[in-house]
Amino acid sequence: MTAELPEDEAEAHVRGVCFKTGPPMRTGVELEWLVHDYSDPRKLITADRLDAALAPVEVPGAMPRGSRITREPGGQVELSSPPAGSLTECVEAMAADVAALREAMDRAGLVLTGLGLDPYRTPPRILDDPRYAAMECFFDREGPWGRTMMRRTASLQVNLDSGDDSGGITGYRQRWELAHRIGPVLVAAFANSPLSDGRPTGWVSTRQATWAAMDAGRTRQPDHDPDPRAAWARYALDAHVLCIRGAGADWTAPPGLTFRDWVRGKVPGLRRPTADNLDYHLSTLFPPVRPRGWLELRMTDAQAGDAWVVPTALAAALLDDPVAADAAYAATEPLCPDGQPLPPDDIWRRAARIGPADPDLGKAVRACFTAAESALARTDTPAALRAAVAAFAERYAERGRCPAHDQLDALSRV
Repeated sequence: MTAELPEDEAEAHVRGVCFKTGPPMRTGVELEWLVHDYSDPRKLITADRLDAALAPVEVPGAMPRGSRITREPGGQVELSSPPAGSLTECVEAMAADVAALREAMDRAGLVLTGLGLDPYRTPPRILDDPRYAAMECFFDREGPWGRTMMRRTASLQVNLDSGDDSGGITGYRQRWELAHRIGPVLVAAFANSPLSDGRPTGWVSTRQATWAAMDAGRTRQPDHDPDPRAAWARYALDAHVLCIRGAGADWTAPPGLTFRDWVRGKVPGLRRPTADNLDYHLSTLFPPVRPRGWLELRMTDAQAGDAWVVPTALAAALLDDPVAADAAYAATEPLCPDGQPLPPDDIWRRAARIGPADPDLGKAVRACFTAAESALARTDTPAALRAAVAAFAERYAERGRCPAHDQLDALSRV
């Protein structure tokens, strides 16, 4: 599309493409890892070495179940599953592709490390791409957090259908609200980034703390509105333009330019945006729940080993099972003080700093695990997946702990 976009059409476009309705059925997951040298986790990995390691699994048909491999600016690797018809199909497909990816990395002497933040290294940006150069320039205006996010963090993202057009628990309005209500629960339960430069940061999820320190207009949740489409359209158009995709190497956007100002032609000499520009702008927004035609739950730290299956199962069960959804809604009521429909920023910060050791968050975490375990038991979920969720709950949730505490315990024993 090349036609300039009027403001009302821009709002209508956002509403239309970001919340596609239908019965919630599909599940997807995106996994990021830090990449470390097998013998020395402090060693920097060059782009050439990473390219050589990934080459065998980037040829067509190499991934058994069709997941897509991408690279992040600091050399992190991401694996994105195709949407699956059920949680079980998603987990089984992703497990096969994860195994293929790990085998390729192992042959190259590399390890996929599931941590939310690199505890030792500050890698350089190894992707020479105008998007990431412009992104660095944008975030550098406010501090070092953008570079930390781009180069040192890794996350786990669960993708679930937006929901139907009903007013009930399967409707997109309720699912949007519930996804935000369980967001701090997921941050706390799976916090896995307490160290930087080998020392405790004071946060169990330093990755989440890093996001919270960045541009609030693109990294925090939108203001509540009974109509999520309206809330998201405002959020998207009022967010600053991170970069302007073009033919050249410099995609830097004018400082302080919102997409709404761009639509209104407030920068002399800058051509007003098209629908393509708006679609690209939407891909540069990073709130904890991002609507892309489905809901991306983006708030969880990367997990070690095969523990990624637990937050995937927890999120899917809480949103897709009506009984579990009602229980999760009730369990998160204390996280929404004064009758607010969504947890305020303070709750997200407590989740990142204290995790499930916080009394209110710990209680909500335990209740959500209980609801999810019951939901999984009511379906044909494989016993191994149910056991993984139960074991995680016993090891962490029931004890007010999260994976970050294991790292802190290990450091105290050195």
